[in-house]
Amino acid sequence: MADATPLTTDGLVRILFGSSAFQMLNAGTRLGLFALLHRQPGGLSAEEIGRELGLEPRPVQILLLGTTALELTVRQDERYHNADLLDGLFEDGTWDIVEDLIAYEEQIVRPAEVDFTESLRANTNVGLRRIKGTGTDLYHRLSADPDLEQLFYRCMRSWSRLSNPVLVEKADLTGVRRVLDVGGGDGVNAIALAQANPGVEFTVLDLPGTVEIARRKIAEHGLTERISVRAADIFTDAYPLGHDCVLFANQLVIWSPEENVSLLRKAYAALPEGGRVLVFNAMSDDSGDGPLYAALDNVYFATLPAASSTIYRWGQYEEWFGAAGFVEAERLPGLRWTPHGVISAVK
Repeated sequence: MADATPLTTDGLVRILFGSSAFQMLNAGTRLGLFALLHRQPGGLSAEEIGRELGLEPRPVQILLLGTTALELTVRQDERYHNADLLDGLFEDGTWDIVEDLIAYEEQIVRPAEVDFTESLRANTNVGLRRIKGTGTDLYHRLSADPDLEQLFYRCMRSWSRLSNPVLVEKADLTGVRRVLDVGGGDGVNAIALAQANPGVEFTVLDLPGTVEIARRKIAEHGLTERISVRAADIFTDAYPLGHDCVLFANQLVIWSPEENVSLLRKAYAALPEGGRVLVFNAMSDDSGDGPLYAALDNVYFATLPAASSTIYRWGQYEEWFGAAGFVEAERLPGLRWTPHGVISAVK
């Protein structure tokens, strides 16, 4: 990038000790530091923080040095406060999402990311060996560990809560009657879109165990009359007919280009003339040098979900649309701090 800021020694330190930086965030969250400071707008001294958190002076000194150097907390007149950004997350009700994302990184991503270099060498998701089970992708293995499966889908729901405003805002369902949500997981995307589009019906298509989770979530939201579920393998089973829109939400980042073209061709075959396909997920720039979110999130995609997972560039989706027969591709970036967006095309 022409306007990129040159790397400094401080920048190099943040990269070199990036794992330690995450652990400061993780510890501040799990120990309750940030929640405590949010409840105390006047701030607290280090001694008061130690007393409230049940920590001795040495651990408190270590924790506060880390969180303050990282600008997660601010020290004013020997009293500590949250960064304005953190307090804003508490105030707008999204801090619980951040807590889930931290738990996801700590318990699912970090055990596998030690295999990142080997995953690059082998060009496959070597980190999957850290997950119990025998499947070749994360989703088939999760059923072997119900606790991890529950954590995974809880955290996926939080990721979706973070990014779904982009999906709801950019997915134009004007004139659409029924949407097929391919690989729809626990139904979070279908639920969000159904609530925003009262006249549209949805079908969630996913693996048998997953659609049972979706069925419960849909019932909890009182949407069983408008959202149905169907168990299927999205690669080997034919897609049900009768839908005029097919949605791939956070799905095509999992598979290889060849597999994505195959999925899009199945969508094309299931749609009527004039039907549309919507792809929603994080995108990387066509320039190949950002954004940072996509670059760092790719450590997870390279090591864990499936053999060819990655955050693809916008232009690659346009190429795949053409290969599957779709026309009139349109990019709809979300313009938020995560690089999520919708790209659509027409049969």
